Amino acid sequence: MHAHRKYHDEAERRLWQNPEAILSDTGLKPGMTFIDIGCGDGFFAIPAARAVGTGGHVHCIDADEISITELGQKAAKEGLKNIQAQAGAAENALVCDGCADIVFFGICLHDFDDPAKVLHNARHMLKKGGILVDVDWKKEPMQMGPPLEKRFDEAKARKLITEAGFTIDSIKSVGQYHYMVIAK
Repeated sequence: MHAHRKYHDEAERRLWQNPEAILSDTGLKPGMTFIDIGCGDGFFAIPAARAVGTGGHVHCIDADEISITELGQKAAKEGLKNIQAQAGAAENALVCDGCADIVFFGICLHDFDDPAKVLHNARHMLKKGGILVDVDWKKEPMQMGPPLEKRFDEAKARKLITEAGFTIDSIKSVGQYHYMVIAK
């Protein structure tokens, strides 16, 4: 489990991060296929499933089986049948070949053992014209989040993403603590 996640319940996290606004900024629309790598218990996946609707699909991967179980329970409680979740390492995650409109990393790219491999997989899963979205912690001292030395600053995120064959579309601040990279 990602160490920084366990300290915040969803209601508390919503005070400093708005998943619906972030997903709206990515251009997520009904009917799309959204892949959430490092999904945790669904902070972004559940709103994404609502946004893509019954004609869309949300695929979720997380290394933590408990989080995947919790995500399944939340989806069932809301009657969301368009979410498929599986436990596993992101480095081994290949949900599809060219099916995704969006591959999404919600404050987790810095957590992977091999971020370059995870980004390579993301590129493989994206359809032509699809986008990669990386939301991560700013590399600044703050009361929450992972240790400063573990975080990727925007320059490091940009370097990793471009080295994986992507072109950066935009980098912007999303809230007080995070930045968002969108790449094609």
